[in-house]
Amino acid sequence: SDGEQQQHAQVNDIFSAEGTDIVIPYEEIDLSVPPSVYSHPSVDGKSSEQIDLVWDLMLHEAKVEAAREPLLVSFLYSTIINHPTLESALAFHLANRLSNPAMLSTQIMSLIREALDADPDFRRNLRADILAVRDRDPACNCLPDVFLYFKGFHALQTYRVSHYLWKSGRRVLAHYLQSQVSQKKQIDIHPNATLGSGIMLDHGTGIVIGETAHLGHNCSVLHHVTLGGSGKKGVDRHPKIGNGVLLGAGASVLGNINIGDGCQVGAGTLVIEDLPPRSVAVGVPAKIIGRFVDVTAQPSIGMNQLGSKESDEGIAFYI
Repeated sequence: SDGEQQQHAQVNDIFSAEGTDIVIPYEEIDLSVPPSVYSHPSVDGKSSEQIDLVWDLMLHEAKVEAAREPLLVSFLYSTIINHPTLESALAFHLANRLSNPAMLSTQIMSLIREALDADPDFRRNLRADILAVRDRDPACNCLPDVFLYFKGFHALQTYRVSHYLWKSGRRVLAHYLQSQVSQKKQIDIHPNATLGSGIMLDHGTGIVIGETAHLGHNCSVLHHVTLGGSGKKGVDRHPKIGNGVLLGAGASVLGNINIGDGCQVGAGTLVIEDLPPRSVAVGVPAKIIGRFVDVTAQPSIGMNQLGSKESDEGIAFYI
């Protein structure tokens, strides 16, 4: 239709780098979100013209949704469209989600903006995280869906703020944000945990990530997953999860063990020993039943559950 063609033209205009012949369709933005996605070098190579493809797309989609649903116009304008940047919108939206009578939304907003302004990795990870959900979750229709409604995304960005505060020595305040997310979102991520970029916390309810846990880049974690500890205070006692790992619903990974890159852990699995890279493990306790044939496999991106045709085709099962 004419309306659809006009929308497509608008999207193409949004993702054209002004002053160049480069056009970057949003479908091709890499999950790791390199700096070039939102900071385009100028001709002289010294200064830079700030562009933000992720924010431009979200603005466009929010305006489309506002046109479709008049009852949400005020909400979409106050949370997204009226803001100058993704950082501003995130600070406003999270602050209103986390505030209470003892901590005003304006105070929390200031903390979030401080963390975002101080940490360029946070800003890049924010964009990678929102794209990860859009690309992996079939229930996601557009970027505003992730930004406004997905509590796993909200919990992850709040963790990034609390992690900044923890590393800055403001540990009581970091614990406050952790507690708020635990109470309001039922997701508990310790501020000292180390989480990479492009992470999806799918559904989110019941996820627990302990103090010394590491979660690599491009991982997908489903509801009720526990990255739990073994040992007492002062001990490196939590799991180290590699890149591209998919942790199925209800999986528990306990102790200071290593889960290699590209592993898939089935739903309800209890892992208490190391898993080599690209392993497929199920059961209580976990048993390695196969290995991904492709050495570059990232099951976290495909999101194919064990037993499905798509998943089983790429696995060499052990007899």
